[in-house]
Amino acid sequence: MELSSSLLHYSYLSYFNPPKLRTPSLSYPSMQKFRNRKPTRICSNKMYVPGFGEASPEAKAAKHLHDFFTYVAVRIVSAQLESYNPEAYMELREFLDTNSVSDGDKFCAALMRRSSRHMNLALRILEVRSAYCKKDFEWDNLQRLAFKNVDRSNTKLMREYVLETSHVETDPDK
Repeated sequence: MELSSSLLHYSYLSYFNPPKLRTPSLSYPSMQKFRNRKPTRICSNKMYVPGFGEASPEAKAAKHLHDFFTYVAVRIVSAQLESYNPEAYMELREFLDTNSVSDGDKFCAALMRRSSRHMNLALRILEVRSAYCKKDFEWDNLQRLAFKNVDRSNTKLMREYVLETSHVETDPDK
């Protein structure tokens, strides 16, 4: 028995000789729009910040500012109470001794639940916090100071590094 007779010629096998794939005609209206389309590119001049897990850097900064506004509001309310309601001032001071203002919302929630008198203090703090954030806080000054502090700090650190690594002897006579 001959081996070649038992094998089929490849032209008899349909998967070896597939029908010619028809390329879609570019005359179809739906294909015409794809012909002239350029690839979409996402262009951004901003830096890519690897994930913080739950929030963007701006969201984290906003949370810290939110807590800071609570701290400022507590200071404002405390100063107001000291001059015209010493009893409420002492209650707020005692509460501050046992509770941290580091988480503003947690602080206000605990203050609200202490008593009805404390609830009024908490509502006043919330009111002052909102007013300070919306009307009195100088947002443009914050940006200017942040830029200035980052530039000053970077310059200082680079200057110190260059002085440490350059081994330039400074002449005390000059």
